Amino acid sequence: MTSAFDAHDPWGHPAAIDGEPDGPISVTRALEDAKLALGSLPILTVAGEVTGFRGPNARSGHCSFQVKDEQSAMDVIVWRGTYAKCGFELRDGLTVQITGAFDVYTGSGRMSFVARKIEASGEGLLRQQVAALARKLQQEGLMDTARKRPIPRFCTRVAVVTSLSGSVIDDVKRTLARRNPLVELQVVGCQVQGPGAPATIRYALGVAASAVPDAILLVRGGGSFEDLMTFNDEGLARAVAACPVPVITGIGHEPDTSICDMVADRRCSTPTAAAESVAPAIDELAQKTADRQTRLAASMGRIVEQQGQLLQTSSERMGRAMGTDLSRRRMAVEALATRRCLTEPLSLVSDRQRTLDLTEERLMGALPRSLAMLRDALDATARRVNAAGARLTAPHEARLAKAAASLDALSPLKVLARGYAITRDAEGHVVSDASTLSEGDKISVLLGAGTVNATVTSTQATTTV
Repeated sequence: MTSAFDAHDPWGHPAAIDGEPDGPISVTRALEDAKLALGSLPILTVAGEVTGFRGPNARSGHCSFQVKDEQSAMDVIVWRGTYAKCGFELRDGLTVQITGAFDVYTGSGRMSFVARKIEASGEGLLRQQVAALARKLQQEGLMDTARKRPIPRFCTRVAVVTSLSGSVIDDVKRTLARRNPLVELQVVGCQVQGPGAPATIRYALGVAASAVPDAILLVRGGGSFEDLMTFNDEGLARAVAACPVPVITGIGHEPDTSICDMVADRRCSTPTAAAESVAPAIDELAQKTADRQTRLAASMGRIVEQQGQLLQTSSERMGRAMGTDLSRRRMAVEALATRRCLTEPLSLVSDRQRTLDLTEERLMGALPRSLAMLRDALDATARRVNAAGARLTAPHEARLAKAAASLDALSPLKVLARGYAITRDAEGHVVSDASTLSEGDKISVLLGAGTVNATVTSTQATTTV
């Protein structure tokens, strides 16, 4: 048997038989069913125009708006992360392509298209490309204020780069002639719109810079965003930044800002404003010159008066300082004049002589005492040395005496003293055998006291007993 709840609706909920509702359901249940049904739809990419843009929310960072075409509009929600990734700013009138899915907020029953990806199309795509180029050139430093060159306050020679067929050049000429006819103007024509325009402007900038003016005005009148895309060209922007002469731009109207405006040395809202910025009104110059002359005269008067007062004060201080210094020096000279070496120059010699005499007297008195003390000291030292020497030599003297006695006992002289003699031949050899001598030989005889020289008259052999 089939139950009444065996049948289901397309979203999985049970349906009544024969299409009749089983009973009323709650609002929450109805919104949940709708949310479930919308969730079954595929991811969609919707193209349309942004209107009613609100955001990003200060607390959450989310954005909300409507996207519309000629007949319909739908609510769109962009979460903070998705908006940060899109790379451009959303605004009313921008044509976009949104990829996402429908969802229902059960708290209010409002259906919205939740964006997962946003891309610009048409003019929006161009603006996205321009924004990307601006970020690139900014990262390279081409938009840094420190890089931009100073522009003279009063330009005497100005070059204008613009189209010769429009009214812009006439406006610039009238403005310069009205404000300061003394400014010398050089006009270099170029194409400011359409294919090839950036190349002609780059060439015109080179021609203008070759004349070495004080500044170059790069100007054109207003137009649509697409018309002004010429001045968003990367090559032209780099040429403006690299130009050796300061470049002032006046492109379009007040809200229009191009890449060339960002890299130029000065950006003005209109061509007329650009011309006015380099040519102050001549009557204003005359008035400023007169005012400055008056201020300069008053300032010089104050300076002269201040310097005069300063000179007077310095003169008085210098006079007092000189008087004090001279007084001090006079006192020093007078003090020197009272010194004895100046009043009695010979006193130095006489004082030294007296000092030498006293020293001589003390020396003459001290020398005998010093000699006596030295002599006493020497005598005492001699006595101590003699006593010490006697003590040291006594043992040696005893041994020497004993050795001398032994030597004396053994000495040949002792034997000679008892009547013996020593005979030597003419060559000094001791003669111990008479047979070695011959008659007539010279001999010397050493006695106990003295020596006898003799001649051998005869020899006699010793008889052995």
